[in-house]
Amino acid sequence: MHSTPAPAGQPRRVVTFGEIMLRLAPPLHYRLAQASSFDLTYGGGEANVAAALAGLGVPATHVTCFPDNELGQAAAAHFRRYGVDMTPTVFRGQRLGLYFLETGASLRASKVVYDRAHSAFAELQPEWFAWDEILQDAVWLHWTGITAAISAGAAEATRQAIAAARRLGLTVSADVNYRRNLWQYGQTAQAVMTELVAGCDVVVCSEHDAADLFGIQPEENAPNRFASVAGQLMRRFPQIRQVLATSRATQSASHERIHGQLLDAELGYHQTSAYDLTPVVDRIGGGDAFLAGFIYGRRHYATAPEALAFATAASALKHTIHGDINLVTVAEVEHVLAGHTSGRLLR
Repeated sequence: MHSTPAPAGQPRRVVTFGEIMLRLAPPLHYRLAQASSFDLTYGGGEANVAAALAGLGVPATHVTCFPDNELGQAAAAHFRRYGVDMTPTVFRGQRLGLYFLETGASLRASKVVYDRAHSAFAELQPEWFAWDEILQDAVWLHWTGITAAISAGAAEATRQAIAAARRLGLTVSADVNYRRNLWQYGQTAQAVMTELVAGCDVVVCSEHDAADLFGIQPEENAPNRFASVAGQLMRRFPQIRQVLATSRATQSASHERIHGQLLDAELGYHQTSAYDLTPVVDRIGGGDAFLAGFIYGRRHYATAPEALAFATAASALKHTIHGDINLVTVAEVEHVLAGHTSGRLLR
């Protein structure tokens, strides 16, 4: 499978919107209680998608709000280093959200502790973002349910971004990514996400999230649980043309098996072969790598199943890379797609 260039003259810029946090992790597999130092990086679900796309050669812009201080500048510089356009960034407020990662091993699970309350992004005002200008010359807008959960202001900014994208004819994607404990500002996740997802063309959604957010369960005696749930999601939200997800079988903190699944409104259900991943170096950002790979694939392959295969291979590779961002090239993903999964030394 080899990719082909996007059509000449067609806009290619992808815009993502969401919070970026500082990630602090004890080195090796130390527990937080043992830590005397931390490895530092930055990440956020939507920004991870932008950075992965930039690494694949797709122009990507990320929209966010950082505190107006050195930490905010450092976070912006981190993503610019990987080719992401950070021009629309708003620098206001005082706090950069943090998360602490304790990396598990074998039967001990990894753990994440968040410290993101009252961050600059959580306290943003929707009027700070001129979406019709930001989305000019873009072809795709991506957001996640995490952004909608952070605050009423962030949810409203997301709604305005989707509305502008629809006016301008962009494709809109969402990873619904339901985090129950984040929804603290008085509106229910079910009400907010129902409105926002209605404006999407491509949705990443697990069976669990479909049940929790939309009350959708696999139909009785359905031959495929995911296809049943995805089909109901499409009927509930007619704008959606593709629903996708990774299916993960966790053997231990160090061993995963993943494959990709897709329901396409025209082509039906497709599933990729599975990747057996051991040892897992870092699973954070695997879903973001998957969605970035699918966006790339939609632009460069002839069919959605080919895009799904590329996305799943990209996600598999992310599990071998430290940090939130999938730092891989198109050639590396296509090498895996061609069946080269032994990890043999390349010279």
